[in-house]
Amino acid sequence: MENKINLAETFALLDGPYRPGVIGHYNGDKLQVVKVSGPFVWHRHAETDDFFLVIRGHLTIHLRDRDIELDAGELFVVPRGVEHCPDATEETWVLLIEPDGTPNTGDAGGPLTAEPRDL
Repeated sequence: MENKINLAETFALLDGPYRPGVIGHYNGDKLQVVKVSGPFVWHRHAETDDFFLVIRGHLTIHLRDRDIELDAGELFVVPRGVEHCPDATEETWVLLIEPDGTPNTGDAGGPLTAEPRDL
């Protein structure tokens, strides 16, 4: 990363919910931003944890045994192998950190699977 990132400007480049954009890399992990609106798909990542940091809005991460409620400035790491479903009733901005090559839909696949794209 050669230049600083303005997150508000970067989120403005996203063209819809669940279409993440890669803003950089850190020790082999991709730094991604995504707008969340409505429920995603239930999925898991067998090989990696899933890092969520809410930048703006409110995010619910549904787990099979409980819900994690996150507001701006709060983060949660879903442990590898744990099934989860992100959800937001209003547009929410989230920063994700995960290994390069990790599909956003984990083991679920389907139409919400997004190819990584650099912003």
